[in-house]
Amino acid sequence: MELFTGSGVALVTPFTEDLQVDYSKFEALIGFHLKHQTDALIVCGTTGEAPTISDDEKLKLFELAVKTVQGRVPIIAGTGSNDTRHVIEMSKKAQALGVDALLVVTPYYNKSSQAGLVAHFTAIADAVDIPIILYNVPSRTGINIEPSTVQVLAGHPNIAALKEASGNISQIVEMARIIPEGFRLYSGNDDHVVPLLSVGGHGVITVIGNVVPQMVHDMVAAYLQGDVKKAMALQLKLKPLNDALFTEVNPIPVKTAMNLMGFEVGPMRLPLVPMDPNKEERMVEVLKRFDLL
Repeated sequence: MELFTGSGVALVTPFTEDLQVDYSKFEALIGFHLKHQTDALIVCGTTGEAPTISDDEKLKLFELAVKTVQGRVPIIAGTGSNDTRHVIEMSKKAQALGVDALLVVTPYYNKSSQAGLVAHFTAIADAVDIPIILYNVPSRTGINIEPSTVQVLAGHPNIAALKEASGNISQIVEMARIIPEGFRLYSGNDDHVVPLLSVGGHGVITVIGNVVPQMVHDMVAAYLQGDVKKAMALQLKLKPLNDALFTEVNPIPVKTAMNLMGFEVGPMRLPLVPMDPNKEERMVEVLKRFDLL
């Protein structure tokens, strides 16, 4: 299966009240997204609380997603870490379970030079036979993939795309300018989707798509079908919701919103804690304006 064009939702990981993974709720969420035209599903990304999900839990989630979707949309497994050997191990296991692609974040904490990034991602790409999406999110990892590094990595046959969440529009434009034809560029920020599409991007890996999947799908589809005015209108309409869902570190607000909406995705695992009541109150007002409550 080729990588997606459109809206790829970074799924939350539902927990029971005693903080066990709620696999039945996870399956129900997949059904919700298939109904609302989500174009790809990302399992165990940042929004899925990957740092506190065990390897066994991740593999069960990957397997369940593949079995539930049955090839209708791509399943993209988050296998990144700051240990190259561990990423390779998890990536091989995810591929064996039938996922369609991998989302691999830059190494965090120990970081690396740009040469180290090339070595890290190349080693992972050499170990698998499915597409890899590089994930650049310097605000979380403390390291940025420079455009020239992306250009080098794009030459590997298994490195097929970039999720770009630096928030640096100038960098995004430069990446779009120098990457080879066929390499896919996805927005990692929900408020930059149309700007990224305007320089040749292919879609978004979205957080707010957990709450309004149809709107995010429609925004990207409208732009790609030539209806720039509609896409722009949706981007602007979504801004207050996006702001409300990022008043605290993701995924605290989006999980809170989903629980308010009746999805029952449960609490977060530590070190994430419940949302500040004042911020939650403001988010409730926004959800009501969007007719989500």
